[in-house]
Amino acid sequence: MSTVITSVDAGSPAERAGIRAGEQLLMINHHEIVDVLDYRFFCYDPSVSLRLREADGTTRHLTIEKEEGEDLGLNFDSYLMDEPRPCSNHCLFCFVDQMPPNMRDTLYFKDDDARLSFLMGNYITLTNLTEREAQRIIDLRISPINVSVQATEPQLRRTLLGNKDADKSLEYMRAFGEAGIEMNGQIVVCPGWNDGEQLLRTLSDLRALAPAAQTAAMVPVGLTRFQGIVGREPYPVSEKAGEIIDLVDEYGAKCLEKYGTRMFFCADEFYIKAERPLPAEEYYEEYQQLDNGVGMLRSTMNEFLSGLEDAESGDVASFTVATGKAAEPFIARLVAEAKKKFPQLRGEVVGIVNDFFGHTITVSGLVTAQDLIAQLKDRPTLGERVLIPANMLRHGEGVFLDDYTVEQVEQALGRRLTISETDGYSLCDAIFRQEP
Repeated sequence: MSTVITSVDAGSPAERAGIRAGEQLLMINHHEIVDVLDYRFFCYDPSVSLRLREADGTTRHLTIEKEEGEDLGLNFDSYLMDEPRPCSNHCLFCFVDQMPPNMRDTLYFKDDDARLSFLMGNYITLTNLTEREAQRIIDLRISPINVSVQATEPQLRRTLLGNKDADKSLEYMRAFGEAGIEMNGQIVVCPGWNDGEQLLRTLSDLRALAPAAQTAAMVPVGLTRFQGIVGREPYPVSEKAGEIIDLVDEYGAKCLEKYGTRMFFCADEFYIKAERPLPAEEYYEEYQQLDNGVGMLRSTMNEFLSGLEDAESGDVASFTVATGKAAEPFIARLVAEAKKKFPQLRGEVVGIVNDFFGHTITVSGLVTAQDLIAQLKDRPTLGERVLIPANMLRHGEGVFLDDYTVEQVEQALGRRLTISETDGYSLCDAIFRQEP
């Protein structure tokens, strides 16, 4: 635990009150501060009483008046004011366990931290929670919590998560539901394990937790060439994807009729694998599960076409959009729409085959620089610019999964990389951007 203050924001309530780096924050409004959740919750009020320990060990008290919800402006050694909690599970389908050797250390760390669920939207299994921590979530009204459900049948959940106590977290979910703590669910569907009747049971059990349980997304299991599910072969993609869509949509339609929300959604990848058209925009109910890829393609299309209405072609350099194989036909249709409006536009879309992780991995966020270079460098039609989505890079940095930098890829291709965010407006802007 580290509640020692490392810096104080300029002009913040804390600076105005004379708080200095090096002091330790002990209490806010007579509550001990353990980590970032305590800090965020107890400093929300417009009047806060602080107890601080100075470097020489003496303590002092002060009261700060500020706007309700305004942050005090204190910074600590780590975002959590504590160490991140590693996952205690051994999930049969865990993607981290399917990573190749010799990659950066952070790619092998599995977090399962309730604090990151609340603060950053991470999905957690709740298996790391103690009864005291679960009660703290209820007492502090920490909401929403994003839960990796996988299955609600106790033995199946224990098997899938590789944790003999995995069913304990189902009790926490029921307690959260009774306390009105909002939950969003994620179900990694592993056909042969938690699909069919087991999936139907999971949907029904989650429905019983409503309205605290608000939405749940079905996402397909990702299997790399380094590890498959123990004792099972990868499922027949198109056949099983269609069955899962039918089951989820039929159950969701009943929920929509009875409760006014369908609650359960399949990620876009299922529709791609089943070679089915995407649902209409109203299906997605304001895109509540966008981070799980539910409605991402529909949203991107609407945004792209809206941006296209205001686009001006000018003298735009030729381009190549590099993406994952799953999104390739979809992005190609958007580029074709742009060419309809501007016939002089010179561009192409290339779906990168994932040789690094294996050909069953088709999403753009897992494309490596090595595959990008190998498949583009000798391409005779390679545009003057190469457009890639930002999710190919480490968040906030110009580094790919395999630790190649943007500059290294640009040097290898002899082309400038244009980084686009994953929304349709950004893609449209990247295509029509006048590069210096």
